[in-house]
Amino acid sequence: MPLLTIRTNQVLSSEKKQTMLSHISTVVAYLLDKPESYVMVSMQDKQALLFGGSDAPCALLELKSLGLAEEKTAEHSAELCQLIELQLEIPADRIYIEFSSPARHLWGWDGRTF
Repeated sequence: MPLLTIRTNQVLSSEKKQTMLSHISTVVAYLLDKPESYVMVSMQDKQALLFGGSDAPCALLELKSLGLAEEKTAEHSAELCQLIELQLEIPADRIYIEFSSPARHLWGWDGRTF
């Protein structure tokens, strides 16, 4: 049920993407205290992104999860920014993160909803 989508204007090798996806999946499961078997991570590089009028490296993250606690979003923001800084060398001030917690009936899986 957790989904982290990462969009960046950087170009990543296939190897780098695969290594990152595996590591980030583990981190998201830990942050949200969810089984990793439910975590999905999408990495979209080479995106047409402009931040603050500059095409310097930047990223847009979207974290969706059932029951995402509002009081934890600041903590998640710090952790995810640090992770992207380390993995992609993008400064935290060039990263936006959108958090959302859809209603259970709006999240489908395995031919049904949660």
